[in-house]
This record gives sequence, C-alpha cells and structure tokens, in this order.
Amino acid sequence: MQEEAAAKSAGGMAGAPDERGPGSAAGEQGQQQHVACQVFPERLAQGNPQQGFLSSFFTNNQKCQLMLLKTLQTNPYVKLLLDAMKHSGCAVNKERHFSCEDCDGNVSGGFDASTSQIVLCQNNIGSQAHMNRVVTHELIHAFDHCRAHVHWFTDVRHLACSEVRAANLSGDCSLVNEIFRLHFGLKQHHQTCVRDRAILSILAVRNISKEVAQKAVDEVFESCFNDHEPFGRIPHNKTYARYAHRDFQNRDRYYSNI
Repeated sequence: MQEEAAAKSAGGMAGAPDERGPGSAAGEQGQQQHVACQVFPERLAQGNPQQGFLSSFFTNNQKCQLMLLKTLQTNPYVKLLLDAMKHSGCAVNKERHFSCEDCDGNVSGGFDASTSQIVLCQNNIGSQAHMNRVVTHELIHAFDHCRAHVHWFTDVRHLACSEVRAANLSGDCSLVNEIFRLHFGLKQHHQTCVRDRAILSILAVRNISKEVAQKAVDEVFESCFNDHEPFGRIPHNKTYARYAHRDFQNRDRYYSNI
C-alpha cells in the first residue's frame, strides 16, 4: 500500500474515540498509535514489532502464516481485492503488509494505521475459513482507504460506511455464518446482519454509545450498502466471488473497446 497514504483506519477491529472534531495531522497520528497499542498491546509504538529468532517456531505463528499464505493464493474474495488494490496503485506485499501476532480479548484482526499493516490475531483465528473472512474484511478497509480520503478518526460516519461495506462484501453475513450464530429466518436478513455487524465493529473500537453508532450506520447505510466496489455485486459465496473476479479482470478489456 502506498506509504504516503498510510491507512488511517484501524479497520474493522481497531479504532479511536470520535468525540472531537477534525484535529491536526500530528494529533491524528497520535490517536492511531494509541489505538494500535490499545488493541494490539504487543506492538511497538513505531514500526513492526521485533520478534526473536525462535518466534517462527511458535505453533500459533506458524499456523497463522500458513493459513495466510493459503488465503492469499486461493481465496477468490482476497484475490479480487489484491488485484483491485494493485490496479488502484496500492499493491499489497505479504511480508510488508501482514503481521501475525497475539491480540487481547476476542479481536480477530485489524488495520494498524501507524504501520499500514493488517494485523492477524494468531491466538484468535482458529480455522482457514475464519482467516479468509478476516483478511477479506480488512482488505476492504484498505481498499476503501486507497480509493478515497477517508477521515477514519474524525468522522464516525466514514468508519461506519467502511464497516457496512466490509460486513456486506466479505462474507461475514453469509447464510452459513448466520446459521452458525443461530441467526436466521428474519425478513431482509442480510441487511439486518450487515447493519448489526457494522454497529458491533464500531462499538468494539470506538468509545461511543450504541445510539451514536446506530445513528452513524443509519445515516450512511443505503449508499454504502449499495456500493459494491470492487466486486460489482454482493458476493454471497465463493462462486459469486469468482464471477466478480472474472468480471473485474475483464473491465479494462471492455472499456478499451468502447
């Protein structure tokens, strides 16, 4: 991802209080670093945390690295997002932009704004399917930052929009996942799930009331729910994601023939 566009979102699982108006760049950077240390306590204040020689032999880290590699190579959601990031001038490098680490609580991952990295919580990601969803979710935040100047820390509606898109497009609200959560059978179930997941993500990372989070999601829901980039459609399963990836790869060919 572009260094000059270091991400200002602790995407999905990391964020900062939003009670103040826009501040200075230095103040926003300070917020980013404070949040990174708060959600990912093992991270250093600056740069990627240094790990010892034997760290790669820890079971959780080794498992995380292997699952990440498989996700990047085989998951159709992630492959499309990686292509879209590269197409937008924000190419992603596995070694530079992903880090497997231990995290506090039940956090699965997040976007560390101070280092422009996706943090994968190796102590909380227990399956390949879970890894696929986390990487997809965080890459959607990274894509949103790449294509627009998003005020992650000074306008909660911007965060809400990206959370709506991530819940809608990442597979978080797939029928299988919702059945596993024992949530099913509701009218407009997908929309309800997206709204609820977006609110939960905001509350997990912002020191604001549930009412404020709900209001932010309500204000942006219609436009952000209908923004399907870069998929072009809601990818309800891997088959839809493969079709979306094929269509994305053919976009330039189509436009060049007009």
